[in-house]
Amino acid sequence: MPLIKVQTSAKRDRDVKEATVKELSAMVAACIGKPESYVEAVLEDDVVIAFGGEVGQGAFVEVRSIGGLSPSVNNALAREICDCLEQRLGVDPAKVYVNFVDVSAGDWAWKGSTFA
Repeated sequence: MPLIKVQTSAKRDRDVKEATVKELSAMVAACIGKPESYVEAVLEDDVVIAFGGEVGQGAFVEVRSIGGLSPSVNNALAREICDCLEQRLGVDPAKVYVNFVDVSAGDWAWKGSTFA
C-alpha cells in the first residue's frame, strides 16, 4: 500500500534505476513501518522539469500510504529521499519537491478490491 513515485529529469541506465527503486522501497518500508512486500516504488526518468521557471535538473516525488505518515516520519523520509536522489541520480535536493498523501483505505485497491 505505500507508494513512492519519482519523476526526475535525470536520465540513468537501467541498473542505476533498479538500484534506486530498491533503495527507495526499503527506505519507505523502514520509515513508515509497513512490510516492504506491500511497497511499490516507481522511477520515471528523463522527464522535462522546470523549477523556478528554469528548465533543468529536478525531481518530483510522491509518497502515498494508508497510515504511517506523520510530520516526523515525513521529515525523516524527505531527508532520506533527497539524499538518495542526490547520491544515485545527481539531483540537487534544492530542486526536489516531495508530496506526502495519507490515503483512506477505501480509496486504495489491490488485487481487485479496496483495503477497507
